[in-house]
Amino acid sequence: MTWNLWWRFGPWEQRQRAILDVLRDIRPDVIGLQEVWAQGDDNLAAQLADELGMHWTWAASDAPWRFHKRLGDATVDVGNAVLSRWPIAERASLRLPVDDGTDDGRTALYALLDAPGHQVPFFTTHLNSAPGESAVRCRQAAAVAHFVAERAADAGTDHPPIVTGDFNAEPDSDELRLFRGQGLIDAWSFADPQAPSVTWDANDYPSLAFEHGWRIDYIHVGPPGPDGLGTIRSAHRAGAAPVNGVCPSDHAAVVAELGP
Repeated sequence: MTWNLWWRFGPWEQRQRAILDVLRDIRPDVIGLQEVWAQGDDNLAAQLADELGMHWTWAASDAPWRFHKRLGDATVDVGNAVLSRWPIAERASLRLPVDDGTDDGRTALYALLDAPGHQVPFFTTHLNSAPGESAVRCRQAAAVAHFVAERAADAGTDHPPIVTGDFNAEPDSDELRLFRGQGLIDAWSFADPQAPSVTWDANDYPSLAFEHGWRIDYIHVGPPGPDGLGTIRSAHRAGAAPVNGVCPSDHAAVVAELGP
């Protein structure tokens, strides 16, 4: 599963309860999260992991100033996180390049999961968001692809890498064509063609300013391993509807089922 949790924007305390309700209902084995908040010893990923009985790791932005300005509070960190039903054997993070683009301290986070039978190389990331920064996102996508290839090779497992995240780019963009060109498969290819695919502008939050929505959140998986290990079986959205009258996030989540 991948989900951008919209940091501490909007009615965040009510949204946090709604996020937890969605996760309890779906019970994914592993989740890549973006825009996770932390303040002092409090961390949203840790709270969710504790409630769900999962392991967790996270990588904070080292340049959260633009987020702070929007919220008016410089004490709240922002970053990416991984929650896993299985222990996390190792983790690493990569600071993404920005060139002359906006520097929000974007990262890619890697977690090697001790799943039954095979370790799983799992990644989550969040690329720059400014509409005019496609060239920056292309460099970031290339850096993530290299990071994935390097870490997956080092892991020495037959399970293909799983890459989740908010790419802030549509499926036919240069960013996504470059990324898929590294041999990674978009799990949405296995979704019901009639199912809603929009992941941003899926609810009542600030995306109302736009005329249509975008599919910008993804799960990508490498080619299947022996005997179909890690084969994509299906994909669908989650968390797009209000829970007890509150939309959990300004993004819908994406859920994929892998098997042999």
